[in-house]
Amino acid sequence: MALSASLFLRQSQSLVMTPQLMQSIQLLQMTHFELNQFIAQEVEKNPLLDFAPSDGEFGGTRDDDGPFSGADEPAGSEPAEPRGSDLASDWYESEHTGTADRLSSQLDTNFDSGFSDEGVAPRPDAPELMSQWKSMPGSEGGESADLDDFVAGQTTLRDHLNQQIPFTLTTAADQLTAQILIDQLDEAGYLQADLREVALRLGRSVGDVETVLEALQTLDPPGVFARSLSECLAIQLRQRDRLDPAMAALVDNLELLARRDFLSLKRICGVDEEDLLDMLTEIRKLNPKPGSSFETSVSEAIVPDVVVRAAANGSWLVELNPDTLPRVLVNQSYYAEVAKHKHRPGEDHAFMSECLQTANWLTRSLDQRAKTIMKVATEIVRQQDAFLVHGVDQLRPLNLKTVAEAIKMHESTVSRVTSNKYMLTPRGLFELKYFFTVSIGSAEGGDTHSAEAVRHRIRALINQETPEAVLSDDDIVDLLKQAGIDLARRTVAKYREAMNIPSSVQRRREKRALSKVSAY
Repeated sequence: MALSASLFLRQSQSLVMTPQLMQSIQLLQMTHFELNQFIAQEVEKNPLLDFAPSDGEFGGTRDDDGPFSGADEPAGSEPAEPRGSDLASDWYESEHTGTADRLSSQLDTNFDSGFSDEGVAPRPDAPELMSQWKSMPGSEGGESADLDDFVAGQTTLRDHLNQQIPFTLTTAADQLTAQILIDQLDEAGYLQADLREVALRLGRSVGDVETVLEALQTLDPPGVFARSLSECLAIQLRQRDRLDPAMAALVDNLELLARRDFLSLKRICGVDEEDLLDMLTEIRKLNPKPGSSFETSVSEAIVPDVVVRAAANGSWLVELNPDTLPRVLVNQSYYAEVAKHKHRPGEDHAFMSECLQTANWLTRSLDQRAKTIMKVATEIVRQQDAFLVHGVDQLRPLNLKTVAEAIKMHESTVSRVTSNKYMLTPRGLFELKYFFTVSIGSAEGGDTHSAEAVRHRIRALINQETPEAVLSDDDIVDLLKQAGIDLARRTVAKYREAMNIPSSVQRRREKRALSKVSAY
């Protein structure tokens, strides 16, 4: 058979992963913070993109209904001018139509005298605050005054310790050693340094460094410069004059306390049950993290992407949170102005055309992202209607495939949308992935149960138990089977350990000890 080369024309369709398509997919799984960072980078390098003024910013106006008028304008529209004349006319009308008089009569207040400076003599001993304020930057054409300059600074743990070192250590060598040890403290106030390395670095003996450390362990807050939890508690007990041999033995065997092995603790400490309860009460009063009160890190609040509210007709209103929706405008007028100049080189027109294409793609991608999140959230609310009404016990089993088939999208798209997205419901704030749980079979052949609902029921059963009737894993299996939930004992143990709930033996010891402490 002879081989020959030939040409054929073939027409086919295929999906090509262009860079813009891959970027659109990545936009789906971006968080609110990541999306704002990405848009800020695009606005910085694209002259046709700009942020739309949001509510409360200078230049932003409100319609009668309240929302910002420029937020809903189509791409390429110019931001609205501030309606300063309207505000002035509204004020003029209110002043000359009797509004001020009517308010004065209703509130029994004279606005003219309450806010007037006439007839008020300045106090001779008080400074002229107004003149001081006017002399500051920001007045009469000066630089704007930064309000952060008037905020009291927070004292850090290092600053707090440095204030005490001159009263504790006198020599320069000891103070230098103390500075090195302070630099090795973590946020909880524990020392993370090796004394041998510190001594070798400073050219001092290990004994000298240990002497400085013993002096530093007497500083405030109590327990600082400890190298372990046992040492931290021992330092605090020593300052309270409560570190007797029995208490020292208890502090040295904290692992037995964590396991609730009170019988072994009584034998090791050489005390009876009443004394052991007193020692446990004393331990609970100590601070295991003495440096935590000086922590300056700011906790970031989670901003929900979707808000669910109850409607008047009994249904649910699903809305996108406007605070998480980026507002980007495409400046079409600037592009048209540049396109008028025909004498400019072709590279400028090519650059502006590329910028316009990128800007239009970004606005379409953001719009598609918002619509996709809305579709997924609406379907989740429809599927989990019983949860919103009755609580966790009625959480239905749900997977990505069910939602994807309902909204006619791929499972990977639903997975990306639900990553790091949060929904604010009347039941609280939940991540979208919270509503997707595995299915657990029914003991009676009825409807299946959600794994999260089963975990909630296990937690509720354990919280209701008494010290005389602590439930074992087998007892929980029997109670769940009576409720129509078919679950194996090893699965109950796995769920219990995942919720950080100790075994029945440890719970029995703890509940008996707590009941005796409360009775005492």
